[in-house]
Amino acid sequence: MLEPFRAIIDGDEPPPPGSRAPDAEELIRSLQVMLKAQVIYADTPGIGRTYELARHYAPFFTDYFACLGYGMTIAHRDQMVSLGPAPDAPRYDMAGERLRKDETLVLLALRLLYEEGLRDARVGTDGIVECTTDEIVEKIRTAARNDPPEEARLGEILRLVARRGGLKLGERDRIERVTPLALLPGLAVLASDAWMERLRGWADARG
Repeated sequence: MLEPFRAIIDGDEPPPPGSRAPDAEELIRSLQVMLKAQVIYADTPGIGRTYELARHYAPFFTDYFACLGYGMTIAHRDQMVSLGPAPDAPRYDMAGERLRKDETLVLLALRLLYEEGLRDARVGTDGIVECTTDEIVEKIRTAARNDPPEEARLGEILRLVARRGGLKLGERDRIERVTPLALLPGLAVLASDAWMERLRGWADARG
């Protein structure tokens, strides 16, 4: 990886059109952003040129993350770049730690709501499905047959999912005590089909 890295920062690889080649610090930062966020979009705030660099230098980014056991996917339609582990591959990073029960329930509810939005054609051209925190609470009660987390804890979990590129939080209505959400295509990465299957298997095993 050192030679491709050096070729990029030395300008031996053509830079993005109309832009300069990244220096070592910027390229390293972009790699770290991808590892931390897992899912980024063209309009994700605070990531500098990470989206542009990941798309333009896709072979380098893909090979780099493959060495760590990740696959990188570029979804041009959704203007999204994401990382996901190989199916059934062991994980030793922070994201591989077991989710708490309430985090699992919220992520499951979000994925189900996103799938329902796709099925019912309630998805915009940007791949966004609109919902509210009330719908998450109801989905946990009806589909998962569990008590949802309290409002403060739910907000904490949703902010975590938002930082990883799964959703955008709207302005909370203090009178109705509900928050609108924009569910993003990255939810299918954070709550992948393989994750959903493992969850179903675990639930079936417990009867």
